[in-house]
Amino acid sequence: MQKNRWTVMNQMITARSFFASGAINGMIYVAGGNSTDLFELDSAEVMDPIKGSWHSIASMGANMASYDAAVLNGKLLVTEGWLWPFYVSPRGQVYDPRTNDWESMAVGLREGWTGSSVVVYDHLFVVSELERMKLKVYDSDTDSWETLEGPPLPEQICKPFAVNACDCRIYVVGRNLHVAVGNISRLSQKGTCSKKWRFFVQWQVVEAPESFSDLTPSSSQISYDCVDAPRLPNGETI
Repeated sequence: MQKNRWTVMNQMITARSFFASGAINGMIYVAGGNSTDLFELDSAEVMDPIKGSWHSIASMGANMASYDAAVLNGKLLVTEGWLWPFYVSPRGQVYDPRTNDWESMAVGLREGWTGSSVVVYDHLFVVSELERMKLKVYDSDTDSWETLEGPPLPEQICKPFAVNACDCRIYVVGRNLHVAVGNISRLSQKGTCSKKWRFFVQWQVVEAPESFSDLTPSSSQISYDCVDAPRLPNGETI
């Protein structure tokens, strides 16, 4: 592959949209999604970017399109998210590439996954779809979500969101392409036997030019190579 250009890779074995994806140990995994006939899929596959080839892996065991996905502790987490009218609890599946097996997601994890996720400090954080909600983090020991200390997402950042993370910072791009940068800090909790952390967040807003006022984000990535791209105060580009 050449730098500064797009390279067309081999097609997936099964055409799909709205699927889950994640990179684990340099391999790209995709799962579920909608077929060309708009039926939900349970198939999954993996691509080796060096060879450019796809091959099938174990099926999910549930036909579902992905609302969000994350890679945590070497596993691919896939959730379909809450759907109106909220009568049925959302489904979630977890894939372990070491065993090529899927298992059902823990109840607390899938029911509390109510927004776009990022992984920071080897913990899963969610920016809720409910505006003005505080950032929350998942505790695998108790299978529950905890609200971070600190202010909620700044009011300038409105849905739809595009969320990403780099090091200890979370980047939330909202309508009009305003960006909220959340700096995550952690402290160990005293008086506990296990290594349990308390997390804090402080937000900084980078307002976009007025000419971007009619734009909405679809995705976001953090890059260190774009010399001419707009830069945040810390020197990173979006």
